Amino acid sequence: MTAQKTIAVFTGTRAEYGLLYWLLHDLNQDTDTHLQLIVSGTHLVPGFGNTVADIERDGFQISARVDMVLASNSSVGVVKSMAVGMMGYAEALDRLQPDALVLLGDRFEALAMAQTALIMGVPIVHLHGGEVTEGAYDDAIRHSITKMASLHCVAAEPYRQRVIQLGEDPAQVHTVGTVGLEHLKRTPLLARNDLSADLGFDLTRDYCLVTLHSETHALAQTRRELDALIEALADYPDINVLWTYPNADQGAQVIIDTILTLQQELPERYKVVVNLGSQRYLSAMAGARAVLGNSSSGLIEAPALGKPTLNIGGRQQGRLLADSVVGADADNMKAALKQVFSAEFAQQCQTVTNPYGDGEVSKRIIHLLKTTSLTSRKAFHDLIQ
Repeated sequence: MTAQKTIAVFTGTRAEYGLLYWLLHDLNQDTDTHLQLIVSGTHLVPGFGNTVADIERDGFQISARVDMVLASNSSVGVVKSMAVGMMGYAEALDRLQPDALVLLGDRFEALAMAQTALIMGVPIVHLHGGEVTEGAYDDAIRHSITKMASLHCVAAEPYRQRVIQLGEDPAQVHTVGTVGLEHLKRTPLLARNDLSADLGFDLTRDYCLVTLHSETHALAQTRRELDALIEALADYPDINVLWTYPNADQGAQVIIDTILTLQQELPERYKVVVNLGSQRYLSAMAGARAVLGNSSSGLIEAPALGKPTLNIGGRQQGRLLADSVVGADADNMKAALKQVFSAEFAQQCQTVTNPYGDGEVSKRIIHLLKTTSLTSRKAFHDLIQ
């Protein structure tokens, strides 16, 4: 009989938790695994929705809470937050003693946890490695976590090849698809009227869903793109705007202040929500005319729902794109938005092919967790020339 494995999973943001939900659910139900959930980052910050309460409402037992986000979202503040986080993560891992640690993606919170696990000899299982997002320092963070990880579960075959190119053993790199698509198969979506009532905002008329994060490699560009988007949206007064908060990145406060002012000035048209949660977010996406901004959800989940996406700026540059995604910058915003809002383009988006898999992901990851012998020691795999 196989001994039960203790699997720690880290979550530091609302978006990351939403992607991990079904994996956490299935790990919790699996008798061969013992789930330890480590919660940190903006989950514990009231100003970002205090989303730890959502985790608890979902029925998960939290094994460790680590405060780490400081008041400042400047570059210095982010680095100090990482330092505070590492002290708490070290104490948590020392107490929990997991057999492996699951990390998703490319956030600075995850980098701090990866560094801690590496030094403490906890094998890292990395989800969504090999991807490229050139407009943010997240890109370098993702590849750094890849080099610290022992097992890799990637979203698509081109990403698997990139992880191998980074010197990882091909036998430890597996294409499983993207975890975010699992919600579209397993999470019941809310009816449009119910979502409108829940948010206190009219979604029965045409609306778009917007999430714009700062481009940490080009903060001045973020300001220009934000202003251009608002100016372009002004040309469509009959389309309401549901806008969600950005991540707690350097430069985020400028976006937050601007969209809150918009909501105050035009409350019948603009609604700002700190955190929708996975079910409400995907329900909003399913009913939206289009998805705007630079969130990865516009590139991954939106195409699966047949929704047009306006992908703004360079934050997601380098990712695989479905034909439903239209790129935009400050200079061509109006023309790009016109295309995204057109009825003809909306019809074309109904039949696009999504490059991110079939949504049957958690069972593949759990199988690998249960059957793979994991160690924090690894060798560099040279490609044969």
